[in-house]
Amino acid sequence: MSGRPKEYDDMRVIEAAMDVFWDTGYEASSTQVLCERTGLGRGSLYYAFGNKQNLYEQALRRYQELGLKAQIEILEGSGSAKERLRALLQWVVNGGLDPNGNRPCMALFSTMEHGKKHPAIEEINQAYFSKLEASVCSTIAAGQQNGELSSDRPAIEVARVFLTIYGGLNIFSHAMEDNAFLADVLEGTIARL
Repeated sequence: MSGRPKEYDDMRVIEAAMDVFWDTGYEASSTQVLCERTGLGRGSLYYAFGNKQNLYEQALRRYQELGLKAQIEILEGSGSAKERLRALLQWVVNGGLDPNGNRPCMALFSTMEHGKKHPAIEEINQAYFSKLEASVCSTIAAGQQNGELSSDRPAIEVARVFLTIYGGLNIFSHAMEDNAFLADVLEGTIARL
């Protein structure tokens, strides 16, 4: 074996980088700040992750892994389908993975920042949104089958409308101070299921 032994924990570094990118996005995250927050020197950071883009992709995957776990736990939790869908909407209004509510969803932010410019990021986001869509659709289909939710529209269509509102709530929860507005959107969404 040649070279110096690795003296850092990959997951700790990825999560520290995730926090940097989550705070400021990809473009505004300097290598210097990434080094400071991860505790790695520039050479070690590039040796371990290749470049800033690769580190960002790993950080985005980690964020989405944590987010998907939390969202699926809500959707597969106890209660009726409506209660679980309401809880998911409330979770995003409350700040999602950031309980202080200071930062928008990193997945949503990455989509807005990168659009279709970076195929790898687009692929990561598509995989995440597909898994979330499948879980929401499954919850809605179960509610339709037991008669709790209206079955006049296909579950996948209802899920896609729900997720569009979910994304909008995510943005509005950071842009508006009017909690009554957010509550109206949340309750109106649930009432129309």
